[in-house]
Amino acid sequence: MHVIVVGGGPAGMMSAIASAEKNNEVIIIEKMNSLGRKLLITGKGRCNITSSLDMGEFIKNIPGNGKFLYSAFQNYTNLDIINFLKNQGLQVKEERGSRIFPKTDKSIDVLNCFIKRLKELHVKIIYNTEIKEILTDEINNIKIVKGVKTNKNIIYNAEKVVIATGGKSYPLTGSTGDGYKMAENLGHHITEIEPSLVPLNILEVDICKNLQGLNLRNTKIKILDKESGKIIYEDFGEMLFTHFGISGPIILSSSAHLVRYKNIKEKFKNDKIEILIDLKPALSEEKLDSRILRDFDDLKNKQFKNSLNDLLPHKLIDVIIARSGINPEKRVNEINKNERKNLVKLLKNFTLAIKGFRPIEDAIITSGGINTKEINPKTMESKLVKNLYFAGEVIDVDGYTGGFNLQIAYSTGYTAGMN
Repeated sequence: MHVIVVGGGPAGMMSAIASAEKNNEVIIIEKMNSLGRKLLITGKGRCNITSSLDMGEFIKNIPGNGKFLYSAFQNYTNLDIINFLKNQGLQVKEERGSRIFPKTDKSIDVLNCFIKRLKELHVKIIYNTEIKEILTDEINNIKIVKGVKTNKNIIYNAEKVVIATGGKSYPLTGSTGDGYKMAENLGHHITEIEPSLVPLNILEVDICKNLQGLNLRNTKIKILDKESGKIIYEDFGEMLFTHFGISGPIILSSSAHLVRYKNIKEKFKNDKIEILIDLKPALSEEKLDSRILRDFDDLKNKQFKNSLNDLLPHKLIDVIIARSGINPEKRVNEINKNERKNLVKLLKNFTLAIKGFRPIEDAIITSGGINTKEINPKTMESKLVKNLYFAGEVIDVDGYTGGFNLQIAYSTGYTAGMN
């Protein structure tokens, strides 16, 4: 059987491998001049391959249509991708947060395992070529795939086609939303395309500029809808201040929730969404107060501005002093109980107003895509066009950081390819 896979990212490569292992003749058509460009930049160039969590836990980490992936996750698990890489000679390791990385810390080594297997299976790869149209026949009012037409007006006949073109994030890697247009032209509906796993813009941008580059490793955050008092999201882990606002793993994961929150753009516009950062999550307010009292006792003749060096990162000190309302020249032994209590509250609830998402070009993945109701979850075949399949980010599914989105790519890719 002749199979064409449109797109050479992790979902496309896995589709091609699974299909070729069933003795099909497979061609990957890739618009860029190399495979797996987006794979190379994942995990800051180290490639967070997957998560070590039990597969039953994966769906809890997929806020975007996780239940749709139940069968795909059964078909191809985190252990399957780890064994695949081991069989190709690459060992993996587990890091904090159940994240799996290659032992070499190089994403190119993961990509080379895919390329090696594609070569072993004699999968043909055509580079620098875009698909302009999926060709179909109509038999008894049913659309059936018959091939593809490229931007060079070349037609490739095929009995089955897999669209694995990615989303719209990181367009320089080739993800420019082509698959949405192909699917739409065949009658599929595309749910709204939004950035997900994306940094956030902050209203108090001057504060963020002063803190730019500050990485908080063990931090607790809550994201609050001021209007309703509802906590939209809370997490613990690592975050980063940037020239425009905030980023880092827990911030990126929070964006996956925010993008789905009702009237979020309107709330951003009206400054209704806040982030509360607990700078000292290991200490209760009482214990933090005791700690500050001890510090103040040791430093009683110092000025307030010189009393926080053991408590906070250097970059934070001026910002906290300014927010505390305590005169920085004041002697520590002159600070009253109310001022100290307010300092404790500030450290436990450092609050910033979220203004919105960074552009989709800055997002790790795309929220939205081909409507999952129009795809058979057991096979990844289109319910509208026979022998047309979808895999990866082009589908309306997305997860948190931590290897979940790459696992979506492998699992949907494998499911499409094996069928």
